Amino acid sequence: MGDQYRVTFAGFDADTDGQNAIERLAMKLGVSTQKVEAFTQGKPLFGSSEKNKCLKQAKLLAIYGFQSKIQEIQTSSSNAANHAANERVFEALDYITSSLIRIEEKLEDLEQRIDGQQKADDDKEEEQWQSDDLFDELDLDSEPKPKSKKLLYTLLSILFVLLIVLGFSLAFPEMVQF
Repeated sequence: MGDQYRVTFAGFDADTDGQNAIERLAMKLGVSTQKVEAFTQGKPLFGSSEKNKCLKQAKLLAIYGFQSKIQEIQTSSSNAANHAANERVFEALDYITSSLIRIEEKLEDLEQRIDGQQKADDDKEEEQWQSDDLFDELDLDSEPKPKSKKLLYTLLSILFVLLIVLGFSLAFPEMVQF
């Protein structure tokens, strides 16, 4: 975002009738004469804009007998505070994202370990199948035990809560204080 400038009133040209100039400028811009009179008393007539546009506005005012000057508008501290708050939100989002990636990697490691242990257990069981006594003891009609997904659901619920908190912090930044 570039620097912002505003055209301000400095006076009338020496050979210009003030009231006539106000009426002509108001008619040219399509605004009320009160707004142009307020401009002569220090109120802004045009919004803040880039320097080139302000130079064109000053040139238009000069045609109608107005003397003007271009002033740079200082950026407000609220913009800086808002920018800092946005930076903190993005840092928090980055931290949450990296934490989720680490959690996902740990889950994959756990799944690989569990699968490896199950394969090792299966290998041991295959060795023991040599005996017919073991075959008789097995209940072949029973269903396998379901895997516990308690850890997965816990992590998903934590992720969901964190995403809700992030959504509120983005939607209502004035409520979140870091």
